[in-house]
Amino acid sequence: MASIFSRIVQGEIPCYKVAETADCLAFLDVNPIAVGHVLCIPKREVDYIFDMDEALFVAMQLFSRKVAQGLKRACPCIKVGMAVIGIDVPHAHIHLVPINKVSDMDFSTHVKLSDEEMRQLADRIAQCVEL
Repeated sequence: MASIFSRIVQGEIPCYKVAETADCLAFLDVNPIAVGHVLCIPKREVDYIFDMDEALFVAMQLFSRKVAQGLKRACPCIKVGMAVIGIDVPHAHIHLVPINKVSDMDFSTHVKLSDEEMRQLADRIAQCVEL
């Protein structure tokens, strides 16, 4: 069965897209730990990030870097934190989170945004990502 992320890539499930290339997709996390929490995924379903072939692994890292740079412009912060956890969804993904202190990367807390706030945020980030 396809992962939820594969279903997003296939257009079966909507997302708040912020960037896309032939190989990768970035979208807002629907259960964010901070405003601007973005997920970067490979379009090809691979469960474990370190099982990706080298070319896709490098492409995803470079893509995530560009998304993080745009995210920092769209959501002012000291840095954009990056985490790879890979337990909840069997599809490799990188979390990008605007942070001002270490505790901003606490995955046990979440923020709530309305659908309209998510759309506006996704658009603002998308406008700042330079692919």
